[in-house]
Amino acid sequence: MRIRGHRDLKVWQKAMDLVVDCYRMTSTFPTSERYGLVSQVRRAAVSVPSNIAEGKGRDHLGDYLRFLSVAKGSLMELDTQIEIAYRLGFMETADSHSVEQTASEVGKMLTTLMKRLKQKRMLSPTIDRR
Repeated sequence: MRIRGHRDLKVWQKAMDLVVDCYRMTSTFPTSERYGLVSQVRRAAVSVPSNIAEGKGRDHLGDYLRFLSVAKGSLMELDTQIEIAYRLGFMETADSHSVEQTASEVGKMLTTLMKRLKQKRMLSPTIDRR
């Protein structure tokens, strides 16, 4: 299958699933956390597929790799926030493991994509290295 845009990327699709999971999960958090942890979790989750999409839309491979790196950083931020929510008792063990599993899959997919793009950049002298 030819990748034409960000919607064709399996990592973007999986990251979108993660966003939906995070929105569902945070809907059960205490209302006192609406502007705190709920907002933080949702923003970090949304940032992952958003940065994948924005990077894919850039003209230069280096830009794409930078946006994928930002997506990975947001994923690590989300992982930390999920752990905080779990430790505060805002979510059940099964829920935290489910979200962490999806986040881990997205992280592995991002790592693989970044490695392949870096290899492509090294093997092709015509690719802009910015």
